[in-house]
Amino acid sequence: MSSANTSPPGNCKFAIPKKGRLYEKVAAMLKGSGIDYHREPRLDVALCNGLPLTIIFLPASDIAQYVGEGNVDIGVTGWDVVQESLVDVDRILDLGFGKCKLCVQAPVANNITDVSTLAGGRIVTSFPELSKKFFASLDAEKGVETKVKFVGGSVEAACGLGLADAVVDLVETGTTMRAAGLEVVSDILSTEAILIANKKSEHKDIVDLLKRRMEGFITANKYVMISYNISNELLHDALKITPGKKSPNITALDNGKFKAVSSLVLKKESNNKMDELHDMGATDILTVQLTNTRM
Repeated sequence: MSSANTSPPGNCKFAIPKKGRLYEKVAAMLKGSGIDYHREPRLDVALCNGLPLTIIFLPASDIAQYVGEGNVDIGVTGWDVVQESLVDVDRILDLGFGKCKLCVQAPVANNITDVSTLAGGRIVTSFPELSKKFFASLDAEKGVETKVKFVGGSVEAACGLGLADAVVDLVETGTTMRAAGLEVVSDILSTEAILIANKKSEHKDIVDLLKRRMEGFITANKYVMISYNISNELLHDALKITPGKKSPNITALDNGKFKAVSSLVLKKESNNKMDELHDMGATDILTVQLTNTRM
């Protein structure tokens, strides 16, 4: 490996997915969290500006293993990958994207409603460890052995090709599953993108800093700041509409008859709350987008 593709001694090493939708989400989160780096073409290592932090770009399916074994200090991957990799890591922060479920899926035409009927059959999956763990108890009850076969992709095609009685795969919207003529028989695991850390990392300060910044970014994307003026008589009712994340900030205006209120509200509820405030007599109603926060 060339010196341009290595991490300087003493730097905290942070693994993120190298491509795909997960990479795009993580890259946007890092940018919003003030983690500034420049990635040279064809290199899988980038140094951060202003922090002793090296970003390492890896396949998402490998990140849990690298973190668990201490090759990198922290990483972002799916909870499903962590469980499948059989590693012991610290789950630092749930990131709120990449949400889906790992499910047992079987052909709709077979009308399977009881997952235990699949015990002893053939299962194709990219998650052999989780699949074996799930079917182990069912196998023990029935005295059979489910045959779990690993494939790296196109899992949903296995039943149609006669290779499996059912598959274990991730379901997000269900579009791919339904197109393959499959349906969910049982859920195994709910998953999303998470921030993980090696339990013995020597960079706890950087881990805490990243967690704090990323939490701030998540909050900033979830909330907006709403501000308005309201008469003293209506203040009590207005605060029922905007109680805030912890509590609102209230300031008396010079005329003594009104209060200025600012409060965090969920972004998805902001327009309805503005309408409610307007209808009850509030004025000068504004919402302000947040870029990052510290709570």
